[in-house]
Amino acid sequence: MTHTPQIKIPATYMRGGTSKGVFFRLQDLPEPCQTPGAARDALLLRVIGSPDPYGKQIDGMGGATSSTSKTVILSKSSKPDHDVDYLFGQVSIDTAFVDWSGNCGNLSAAVGSFAIASGLVDAGRIPQNGMATVRIWQANIGKTIIAHVPITHGEVQETGDFELDGVTFPAAEVQLEFLDPADEGEGEGGGSMFPTGNLVDDLEVPGVGTLKATLINAGIPTIFVNAEAIGYTGTELQDAINGDPQALAMFETIRAYGAVRMGLIKDISEAAKRQHTPKVAFVAPPADYVASSGKRIAAGDIDLLVRALSMGKLHHAMMGTAAVAIGTAAAIPGTLVNLAAGGGARTAVRFGHPSGTLRVGAEASQVNGDWTVTKAIMSRSARVLMEGWVRVPGDAF
Repeated sequence: MTHTPQIKIPATYMRGGTSKGVFFRLQDLPEPCQTPGAARDALLLRVIGSPDPYGKQIDGMGGATSSTSKTVILSKSSKPDHDVDYLFGQVSIDTAFVDWSGNCGNLSAAVGSFAIASGLVDAGRIPQNGMATVRIWQANIGKTIIAHVPITHGEVQETGDFELDGVTFPAAEVQLEFLDPADEGEGEGGGSMFPTGNLVDDLEVPGVGTLKATLINAGIPTIFVNAEAIGYTGTELQDAINGDPQALAMFETIRAYGAVRMGLIKDISEAAKRQHTPKVAFVAPPADYVASSGKRIAAGDIDLLVRALSMGKLHHAMMGTAAVAIGTAAAIPGTLVNLAAGGGARTAVRFGHPSGTLRVGAEASQVNGDWTVTKAIMSRSARVLMEGWVRVPGDAF
């Protein structure tokens, strides 16, 4: 019996923010996988180790969580005034599915570093010492991200003293600017940041009730509800929700009905094929709690509490794109996020998540009755964990 040998594909395994993923240059992928389609999806599934009925991704590079089942493809940008095109694929753990519907804000922190190290940024734009500004075109959602990457002796500086809750060791700080992060959705609002035209909606969820909800397209489409309305305090850690099948089913139901209301899908049955977006999160006013690391978070050190789910599970920290949605919603008086933070005008918030705290800023304004946001800003860090080749069977795609 003949067996197909494995092939080698150049790749880099990177941490970006509180996520990890396998990074590729588009030109290094096998030719059938250099264009979107079934071959590319099959390759990435095999690289990550999905679909895995055991839910462990033992036979691949994935880490069996939504934060570690990720892939990135980069190429020199086809857009004017941009350095690199960035395409993100969220790989399902237990089904044969790659979701291309949104961005990963955490891995965005690693894109600039990888682009520089991989020769995708013109050498003339990289200082010998200082800060390199990498102009990124986020191809999934058609948005611009500016990454400020520290450079020492002509190379990306990865080590430093910047600490990020949810990441064990300090590293160099990378500041990200998400320009015009509001998504042009197809909801009732016709491309508005708020697809229904409302800052707060009454969202009817069968089996759950009618919930006050802020439905926003910024960073990533997100459904915000009040923690108290669904029986939570906002201080919960992962086990409190991820170990409760009924709770997970409730959140998925909220997500599905919210997606329909936002115009992202036409029927709740389509939600299963759109796992990455929208996100669902719940908010509450500040309260003392102990983070998953044992770190004590004081109510006086934060503006509000936020817990968010990704790919059907409570996230261990906070998705970067959801942080953009939080910062944007917090800057707009009257949203549930803004009200949980105490209401009023604000340009930045520090929120508590399961692993600690995060600060995010946003610049929002109202023009002709519609809210717009020019940019959202936050700091993350990134580091190369391993580089070389990934191997997959030659008949995997």
